[in-house]
Order: sequence, then structure tokens, then C-alpha cells
Amino acid sequence: MTGAAPIATACGIAALRTPDDRFAALPGYAFAPHYRDDLPGYEGLRVHYLDEGPRDAAVTFLCLHGQPAWSYLYRKMIPVFAGAGHRVIAPDLLGFGRSDKPVDEAVYTFAFHRGMLCALVEALDLRNLVLVCQDWGGILGLTIPPTMPERFTRLLVMNTTIPVGEPVSEGFVRWREFNRSRPDLDIAGLFQRSQPDILPQEAAANAAPFPDARYKAGVRRFPELVMTDPGMTGIAEARRARDWWANEWHGPSFMAVGMTDPVLGPEVMARLRAGIRGCPAPLEIPDGGHFVQEKGETIARAALRAFGL
Repeated sequence: MTGAAPIATACGIAALRTPDDRFAALPGYAFAPHYRDDLPGYEGLRVHYLDEGPRDAAVTFLCLHGQPAWSYLYRKMIPVFAGAGHRVIAPDLLGFGRSDKPVDEAVYTFAFHRGMLCALVEALDLRNLVLVCQDWGGILGLTIPPTMPERFTRLLVMNTTIPVGEPVSEGFVRWREFNRSRPDLDIAGLFQRSQPDILPQEAAANAAPFPDARYKAGVRRFPELVMTDPGMTGIAEARRARDWWANEWHGPSFMAVGMTDPVLGPEVMARLRAGIRGCPAPLEIPDGGHFVQEKGETIARAALRAFGL
């Protein structure tokens, strides 16, 4: 293990910070880093985000990743959106990517992560947003527009769900058990199994933020937070979101489904689609796994056409 010591933060949360050299020359990821360490309630914790395309663009794509991914997962979609003249914001959740990584697993809660994303949206004053989400990016992200509907105008949703205290899938049960059994999860190997045609150096880049097991508190914790049982934190927000997307959402939606995903695949996505008002038939990616953004250029171009952007 490395000898790094946790940093002290104004909010009293001890965290590790991945050395910058871990992010040097990652394939397909020539994006400049941006940071905020002044978000209310998170003072001193450094949150990383990408900010590509024109700052004064009329439309902004907010790309939210899941576990154990980070903004690297959107490397194939960002150039398409930015190249079409739109702004793209892709944050790293705390515990992931270039963001700081709290060492205490108890810090990782639904409210902790959702609060950070809301604070970042407000700090950057993001508007006319396209919510782009997958996995935990959706579990968290789909609960945000109901509380700030004036900021969101479109939805691009991929392999995710809105858990409200009920089982998600048999695949998720197996994934949670697998993650529990591996406190030092082989992240590169996970990406290779999910998307067999990923290049080895790309799979390795997904593991770059995690020099050793101490940096993986968020990786270990996230599957335990999915609201699969009654009474879990986040269910109230999820229920509100489920009702809002079904009854109050009026914007255009686009859904893409990685068809080989054993955790949040076609059946889960069919249920989600039925609960999103006006959501058209999805773009099915036959060779797309859970991390369907690996087929992101195709998805991004199709979404732009569907949105008329």
C-alpha cells in the first residue's frame, strides 16, 4: 500500500487524495480537470468535474457516473456533445475519480452523495440541463430534477433504476454478494468482464483513481446503499422521483440499454421506461454491458438526433 495520509478538511471528514500522476496519459481522456472545495457542507473536500464545450452554451449535459466508475466512463460521449456546441459537466462523486475519497465507510450515504450533486449544480448555476445518467448516476440523479425542475429539460438514461425498497434483480443480489467478498475489488477486471472488447489500457484507466484498497471505501459501500429493503435511507426521495417522472415530467427522454447487463439490464430498464412519462422505445445496444457508455459515441449521436440538438 502507498504511504499517503488522509487530508484534513474543514467539514471534519478525513479523506485520501489520489496522486495526480495516476491520471497522466489515460487513453481517450485529454480533458482538463476542474475542482470545487467550497461546496456548502463539504468544505475542504475537493470535488473534481470536467467542464467541456462552450461555457455560454444554451444546453448543458450533466453526465453522472456510477460505481466503481468515474468521469472516464463518459470519455466517448463528451466529445460528441461538446462537438455539437453544447457544454458538458461530468463530476466525480466523492470517493471516485479525481475527487477526494473519505476513508470512513460510514460517510458514504445516499444523502451525502445526493447533497454534493445538488450543491454542485447550484454552485455552477447549471440550467437547461440534459440529465445523463447510469447506475448510481441514475439512482441519485433521477431524484434531483423533482427538487429543482426549473433546471432540467431533457433526460438521457442508461442502465439504472429507481429503487424504492424492493428487490432490483437477481443479478443485483449476486453483484452485491460479489462486491462484499472483495474489499479490494479488481476494477480493471470488472470492466473487462462487463465489456470484453474494452482495451486493456482502458480497463486499467478505470482503476487509476484507486492505488490500493484504502481508496476503495466508496467502492465497497455503494452496493450496500441501494434501497432494496423497506426503511432504507433514500426511499422517500426515490418514491417522490418515481411519481414525478411518471406524472409531472414533460421533457423529451432518450433511453439506451446495454442488453448484456446482468444487473440492470433489459427487464429492469423496461420497468423504468414504463414509469417515465412519454419515454420512447429504447436504443438497444446488443453488445453493450452494464457500462454501456463504452458504446457511448453511438448513444450520444442518437440522443442528439432524437433531441434535435
